[in-house]
Amino acid sequence: MVDIGRKEKELLPSAGINANMVVGDVHLLNELARLEKIAKQLEPDQVQRTELNRSVEAYADKFLNALPDMKTYVADEPATVPSPPAISNEPLGLEEALAFLASAVDKTGINPASGGHIGYIPGGGIYAAALGDYLADVFNRYAGVLFAGPGAVRLEKSLLCWMAKLVGFPESAAGDLTSGGSMANLTGIVAGRAAHEIKAVDVPRTVVYLSEQAHHSIEKALRVAGLGECVLRFLELDERFRISPDALTAAIEADQTIGLNPWLVVASAGTTDVGAVDPLDELAEICRQHKLWLHIDAAYGGFFVLCDSVKESLAGMAHADSVVMDPHKGLFLPYGSGAVLVRDQAAMHSAFNYHAHYMQDAVQDVAMMSPADLSPELSRPFRGLRLWLPLMIHGLTPFRAALDEKLLLTKYFHREIQKVPGFEVGPEPQLSVATYRYVPKKGDADQFNKQLIDELQIDGRVFVSSTRINGRFVLRVAILNFRTHRDTVDLTIEILADAAMRLAKT
Repeated sequence: MVDIGRKEKELLPSAGINANMVVGDVHLLNELARLEKIAKQLEPDQVQRTELNRSVEAYADKFLNALPDMKTYVADEPATVPSPPAISNEPLGLEEALAFLASAVDKTGINPASGGHIGYIPGGGIYAAALGDYLADVFNRYAGVLFAGPGAVRLEKSLLCWMAKLVGFPESAAGDLTSGGSMANLTGIVAGRAAHEIKAVDVPRTVVYLSEQAHHSIEKALRVAGLGECVLRFLELDERFRISPDALTAAIEADQTIGLNPWLVVASAGTTDVGAVDPLDELAEICRQHKLWLHIDAAYGGFFVLCDSVKESLAGMAHADSVVMDPHKGLFLPYGSGAVLVRDQAAMHSAFNYHAHYMQDAVQDVAMMSPADLSPELSRPFRGLRLWLPLMIHGLTPFRAALDEKLLLTKYFHREIQKVPGFEVGPEPQLSVATYRYVPKKGDADQFNKQLIDELQIDGRVFVSSTRINGRFVLRVAILNFRTHRDTVDLTIEILADAAMRLAKT
């Protein structure tokens, strides 16, 4: 602690300095020293870091080693899950914190890390991505503004350029790495609003064309963007739940006749319910003819463009105005990894540019715009490293192989489940989602399949989901976890067959 002695105090008046002022300054310095000592507990030294790293790594290894034998779903009631420890002035400690995670987080509900998670489109969580997140958090580069983090921003731009090239966009396209498909859809739609200069007064007569299979985030994005009063036209679908181009043309022409303003077409490259890919080339041509903004939600299916077997069906993405792709789906990254690509950078800039005096030092050449100029976010993490590092460590080959495997596994499931008496299937899968259900010889099929889902959730070894299509309760598998292989699919069919047989006898 800083202090002044009697001799120094005696000298102060002759120096023309007020003693009370100096004593006050000393108290300030003493308080700063005290607070600094406590605050530095946030900066562990190398020995402490090594110990922390060792404990966390041991916990992660234990989890991953046990994963093959863990249930995919544990149906605990929320009330039975332990409550988190209270936040207090005194530390709980890492070991106690990890023990809580083990009891209350890692063993309850759906386990997305499990290869048995084939119910929803998952967030894969490959290990190398966790290393990227670790490094990004350690050096904590700000990736929102080029001036502040030129290396981080350029790295992320290189990833967006690679994705733009995958879908066939020109080099002049722009994009943003987002927290997921919902924010990416919002960004693309707002860019389309700016490009077509839609004002609030125009909204009630502005028309959006979409499918009943469109993801719910589309309608949410319209509401958030102030477009909730737009006229929504849900288009006729074919037998594989894809938008009918003829229906789109007829709807546009009918709306023009009555003085409405056709503006936006939302197409899907892999719907959530059935994995349908709309006829993108034909829809793009209609949009070109009528000068509509074409937004393609390829959050789930976009990265299947890496696979030769389905690449042709996705080629129409090249003609879109905006495209959404989720690396946490098709590239198996952890949740929180989305992307939006926009053909015209000017549309993004018009929608999201800003000016603030305190940011005047960060103004850059428009040739290399910052993410903050092209997205709703200013503060944002360095998201790109969780994608870039796995690509550098593994290369593209195993990603392609995993995607090809999931396509074949879904066809395999679709074929094999039909061999089990009582099961019927939906359309031939276009990507990696298949629908099916059991049709009992007597009783209500919907109720039976609800019971079947309950049986599988109680069993917990795999997790499948359900949906409603044309009013019918159906089951679905969504095979996109990088840990899902043939043994998982065979086990799923076995569990389904056994459960259906038991229920049919009751």
